[in-house]
Amino acid sequence: MIFILFISFIILLRIGELILSKSNERWLVKNGAVEFGDKHYPFVVSLHILFLISLIVEYSRQQTVTYSLLLIIIYFLLIGLKTWVIFSLGKFWNTKIYHIQNIPLIKKGPYKYFKHPNYAIVIAEIAIIPLVFHLYFTAIAFTLFNMIMLSVRIKEENKAMQCCNYGELV
Repeated sequence: MIFILFISFIILLRIGELILSKSNERWLVKNGAVEFGDKHYPFVVSLHILFLISLIVEYSRQQTVTYSLLLIIIYFLLIGLKTWVIFSLGKFWNTKIYHIQNIPLIKKGPYKYFKHPNYAIVIAEIAIIPLVFHLYFTAIAFTLFNMIMLSVRIKEENKAMQCCNYGELV
C-alpha cells in the first residue's frame, strides 16, 4: 500500500512539473526564447518513463516488501529543494533548455551556490526513490543512465549559456 501511494505521488508530482513546464514554455517562447538540446529531450522523457516502469516491475518481483522511512523523509527534503529551485527560476524553470538573449542569469536561491542545482536534485532523486524500497537494480541502472543523459544535457545547457549574450548576473 505504501508503494502504491508513494509511486502515485511521484507520478502526480511529475505530471504537475510537466504542466508547469509547458506553461513556462509558452511564456518563454512568447518572450523570444530559443530552445537548445531539443534532439536529446525525447531521450530525457523516455529515461524518466522507463525509470517509473522499472520501479514498478522491480517492486512487483520482490519477495519481501520493506521500505526506509529515513529515505522517504530525505526524498521529501529533496522535493523542498526542488521547490526552492522552481521558485528561484520562476517563469524560467523548464524541463527543456530555453534561453532568452540578453536576459541575465539568475543567481538567487540555490543558484547562488551551484551552477546546476536542479540536476543535483534529480541525481539524488533517481538514486533515492528506488532505494526507499530496496530496488537496487533500478537505483544503479538508472543512476548510470541518468549520468550519461546529464553529461549530454549539461553540455547543451552550458553551450546555450555561452552562445547567449548575458548581461550582469541577477
